[in-house]
Amino acid sequence: MIQTFFTVALGGAIGSGSRYLVNVATGRIFGMGFPFGTVTVNILGSMLMGVMVVVMAHRDGMRFAPFLMTGVLGGFTTFSAFSLDALTLWERGQTGLAAAYVAGSVAAALVGIVAGMALARGWFV
Repeated sequence: MIQTFFTVALGGAIGSGSRYLVNVATGRIFGMGFPFGTVTVNILGSMLMGVMVVVMAHRDGMRFAPFLMTGVLGGFTTFSAFSLDALTLWERGQTGLAAAYVAGSVAAALVGIVAGMALARGWFV
């Protein structure tokens, strides 16, 4: 139990550090007016989750799930940041943009996980 806890914590540190780097990079590329970093990590994280689920199932790798899925991807993608970004847009009076952000992010994340699973299934099926 304690070893798994530290494994998840290590993965979370890697994931959250990676999320920070993505946020910095997207902020420099696109500016800070829209939460492109959060959108990017949620889509990419969902896609990676889809890949990992399939790969680990086909390779008997579920023992890596606490580190990779809960830790790394849990630290990398963050629904709390998504929620804060949506509320910030709403409070700025950008209600249409906030609604588009919420709907677009959810739809794109679902597309990401489907794409990741399809990609991984193509490797193993």
